[in-house]
Amino acid sequence: MKDIQNQRDYRNIPIDKVGIKNLRYPIIVLDRQNSFQHTVASINMYVDLPHEYKGTHMSRFVELLHIIRPDISLERFAEILEKMKQHLNAASAHIEITFPYFIEKKAPVTGVPGLMDYTCRIIGCCDAANKVDLVSEVHVPISSVCPCSKEISDEGAHNQRGEVRLSTRFKRFIWFEDMIELVEASASCEVYSILKRADEKEVTERSFANPKFVEDIVRDVANKLNEDKNITWFSVSAENFESIHNHSAYASITSV
Repeated sequence: MKDIQNQRDYRNIPIDKVGIKNLRYPIIVLDRQNSFQHTVASINMYVDLPHEYKGTHMSRFVELLHIIRPDISLERFAEILEKMKQHLNAASAHIEITFPYFIEKKAPVTGVPGLMDYTCRIIGCCDAANKVDLVSEVHVPISSVCPCSKEISDEGAHNQRGEVRLSTRFKRFIWFEDMIELVEASASCEVYSILKRADEKEVTERSFANPKFVEDIVRDVANKLNEDKNITWFSVSAENFESIHNHSAYASITSV
């Protein structure tokens, strides 16, 4: 059959990224406590396309996933990117895998267990010189109490749920759990999936005793990462979904 994609294109314009987006696919990821866990990912896969080719073979991306499935982890990313380049005859490859990651957390007083889900993302690139770049990302729900509100109010202070997004580059393998715990320790309080009355009292009082602006949260995260010699680069942002304003509060820091 005629292969249209392999026909010559005469516009003389190369394409940086061409491929597939938002493919839902079952995967297995490493789990610090249970060795591994099953989840469902949304996957983006791209390669470069030289100026002389009309198109790439989209079906080959899915074929490749079927070959490597279901074990997709940071440790295998270099292999996956190399296979993408070979399978699609490309000079560079790029893959983004986003998935829910579940961690069992116990309520702080009663110890009642519940599952918290965190959005995690792995981004990998391999260029024409075979240099591999990996970024690990987590989205962590947090709770914060406004220091200003606490200072100026005779009673109480406004608090809200927020989200911190942390991306890192690193020398050695890093667990998602380590990134999540670092973020949670930098908030007024962490978020739980289940709280009994005694737990709710504890969380409320703990938050009130530890007020944080979004500026405080990103600076505290950045300070800890600057001291970690395994981290070579990071980007952290915090967004508070304000309870008394019709907007969010936001702050971000990206390392040099």
